[in-house]
Amino acid sequence: MDESRRNELEDLYRKYTKPLYYFLLKLSGSPQLAEDLTQETFVRATISLSFYENEDVRAWLFKVARNAYLDEWRKRQRRKWVPFADYLFAKVEMASPYGLPEDEAIKAETSDDLQQLMTFLPEQYRSILYLREVEMFSYQEIQEALDLSENQVKVTLHRARKRLAQMAEKQGWKDDEHGMD
Repeated sequence: MDESRRNELEDLYRKYTKPLYYFLLKLSGSPQLAEDLTQETFVRATISLSFYENEDVRAWLFKVARNAYLDEWRKRQRRKWVPFADYLFAKVEMASPYGLPEDEAIKAETSDDLQQLMTFLPEQYRSILYLREVEMFSYQEIQEALDLSENQVKVTLHRARKRLAQMAEKQGWKDDEHGMD
């Protein structure tokens, strides 16, 4: 690999490691798997970088990361093994020796509940919601990252939000109570 390509890859690694890790963590629910898949993403990017010509590297890297996750998921499905089921249902509690204000406690509980609900969405819905709401991807970037048309992005995003709202309603949440619009 020539020096310019190596520098380009190092720049991409510094800039996108954390966002890719958090994306993969949301998809997998496992910090260890997310870390492994982040590394796998950059291995694949190193191999593919010479073929990549497009200008939006961020969307391309998230596409590579999602594909790495899907490959790992398929591999585990063949083995019928779900490594992070215990993690999905574990309650992580944060306690402060000084106590938490009620609003912060409610906010943390709501966030945990919402994250748990997200785990029950199909992968494509989780991906599109994460890219749009957390990573603030534009529709164009989502199109590129998920290989969808503009209409498919809009329809899938609408359906994902609707499904999440339906699941929240089944849990007895009110729209204004948990920030579900």
